[in-house]
Amino acid sequence: MVARVAIDLALGRLFDYAVPEALEKKLAVGQLLSVPFGHREARAFLIEILDDESSGKSGDGSYSSKGSFKLKNVTAILDETPFFSPSLLTVVRKVASYTASPIEKVLRAAVPAAVLKKGARAKELFFVEPVCIKETKSLTARQKWIVENIARLGGGWLASICRELSTTPSTLKSLAARGFIKIEQKAKRRDPLAGRRIIKSSPLRLNEEQSQALAAIPVSTENRGTVLLFGVTGSGKTEVYLQAIARELSAGRGAVVLVPEISLTPQTVQRFASRFGSVVAVLHSALSDGERYDEWHRIRSGEARVVVGPRSAVWAPVRNLGLIVVDEEHETSYKQDESPRYNARDVAVLRGAIEGASVVLGSATPSLESWMNVKRGKYSFAQMKNRAGAGTLPFVRLVDMHPSTTEASKGAIFSPELLDAMRTRLDNGEQTILFLNRRGYARSVVCDSCGISVDCPKCSVPYTYHRADSCLRCHVCGGWVPVPKVCPECASTSLSFVGVGTQRVQVALTKCFPHARVLRMDADSTSRRDSHEDILGKFRRGEADILIGTQMIAKGLDFPKVTLVGVINADSSLAMAGSDFRAAERTYQLISQVAGRAGRAELPGEVFVQSRDATVPVLGYAARGDYVGFAADELKVRKECCLPPFCHLAAINFSSRDSKLVASWAEMYAKSLVNYSSVHKELLVGEAMPSPLEKADGRYRWQVVLRAPSTSLIIAAWRWIVGERPWPNELRASIDIDAFNLV
Repeated sequence: MVARVAIDLALGRLFDYAVPEALEKKLAVGQLLSVPFGHREARAFLIEILDDESSGKSGDGSYSSKGSFKLKNVTAILDETPFFSPSLLTVVRKVASYTASPIEKVLRAAVPAAVLKKGARAKELFFVEPVCIKETKSLTARQKWIVENIARLGGGWLASICRELSTTPSTLKSLAARGFIKIEQKAKRRDPLAGRRIIKSSPLRLNEEQSQALAAIPVSTENRGTVLLFGVTGSGKTEVYLQAIARELSAGRGAVVLVPEISLTPQTVQRFASRFGSVVAVLHSALSDGERYDEWHRIRSGEARVVVGPRSAVWAPVRNLGLIVVDEEHETSYKQDESPRYNARDVAVLRGAIEGASVVLGSATPSLESWMNVKRGKYSFAQMKNRAGAGTLPFVRLVDMHPSTTEASKGAIFSPELLDAMRTRLDNGEQTILFLNRRGYARSVVCDSCGISVDCPKCSVPYTYHRADSCLRCHVCGGWVPVPKVCPECASTSLSFVGVGTQRVQVALTKCFPHARVLRMDADSTSRRDSHEDILGKFRRGEADILIGTQMIAKGLDFPKVTLVGVINADSSLAMAGSDFRAAERTYQLISQVAGRAGRAELPGEVFVQSRDATVPVLGYAARGDYVGFAADELKVRKECCLPPFCHLAAINFSSRDSKLVASWAEMYAKSLVNYSSVHKELLVGEAMPSPLEKADGRYRWQVVLRAPSTSLIIAAWRWIVGERPWPNELRASIDIDAFNLV
């Protein structure tokens, strides 16, 4: 018997090992093994089990006994319970192939680092249990009282019992030695929901649109598939998810729920935990290593059957998976920006097809890829056009902030209309959300004399001024410098802070409304553990009047008292239109999503969208909530330009600390690919060009964009060029299939 394994190193190929007879009956695909590798022992995932005759050097470069050397033996099985089921392992292999990534990297992405961490294990503590004892004459009054109270409490953790009964571990151990109580070492779960007040909830009565949406989600294994649930903000999509999951649980199946932002996870988990209790597990990067370890093992053991989390939760080892929900499926945060560059939405669809599970893609602003898959008949479709309950869609106003207006020429952040609306909400005791997708105080510091901006020397971007800690920060590499007193170019003392960030909006608000209680939610204010939940909790409890934030507040949040939303610099994302063909789509989605935070209960909502050019068509579509019209126009442009979803697009990215080297190699590769495409005519090769972000963290960056009707053509071209011309050590090159961010 031969074990074909992936070593827990980024080697890009599989290796064969002989299986000792003592291990043959215990071996199962997906297990974690220990194997000799070089001069040390290495961890390895078991990918295949082969008989001796079928082993041999495979197309993926694995070694075998058919060569001139004998196979080494598997040393040990590190965990007899597989980390991957055969079906989930199939998903891993397909994702590795699709993204042109080493399988080891996909395996690593699928298992939390805390689970594989050396020495990681369940936390074991001493647990005190009562013992049925009739004769207690030999005990002192104090000892008898302790034994009786342990029985009353039903036992507990040693430290807790000592604290509650004002006793010591030695006293309890003495009683245990005499047989009056029992003390054992047990694993204690590190619960990420511990200390949170979760009130059990019951299913709500669905309206007609919700009932139709629930009915559209396949239940029987024969007709499983993917459904796009297109529901306006506040239409009650989450209740549909909850009731769809309840059906799966009653049939003995499990579910995965993906959310795009870590800020949404606490609120979403609370809703699911209140409905389903302890069968809910949460997986996300803000958990401690211990919490992640325990939650993952609860899922693998089958104790937890519903998993909630962002992108990485798509790999959760849920037993008998019946449903995957991808909430806000259009979100770019589902795409991983480092190898393996997978899109969790697409992995969910693939996993559903392989494991026979239904997949629900929910959004008020679907991605154009999903929209086209509905039109092509690949996805089913369900729509909810109205808000659930008493809520109505907010009234949206476009406000012209062009510099020609008097207010804008003075550098006003808020229009008079928005200021009046905020004042009214403050007077009425209602809440306001202000959205600006730029953190910091000012986006750059500019010299009034020579006109240069103070740029990061390691990146091709200006420093952002952060007033809170009085420094200039680079949002690319994280570097910072003190605020200069003179221009580094001409030594002028006339420096200006240009642009508006969330910190500047907060300062302006305190001047406009000194008595208003203001919270800010961005990457700077949410760096510590549980900060997302703390900020949102305060706002939900009415401890603040105005919440300012970046895109992390733009979706999924439900606050009944929010009746006003202000969008600052709504067209700023359109400035990337020259380098990002998705700029209009993202602008529409952001504005529509943040506008949807207003008027979600009985009180009507109002939205002010401030823009330097209110005539931009996408803003009009967003203000009217006309997704169908926007999609039709945008798809027409995409088709004419042969852009996704009418083709697959990939970016080959090059970087080096040597600007000349990266330029020459990128141009050479582009020319070779053009020659390659003369034979494979469906492959379109762009020119080698500096990336929009030309320098990042000291590395110069170039890019070649490929387009083709299938990814297999692109991957074949990539493998050909890598095989033909290996690059020097000073150069890094990688490919991003179905690239989202051409930066």
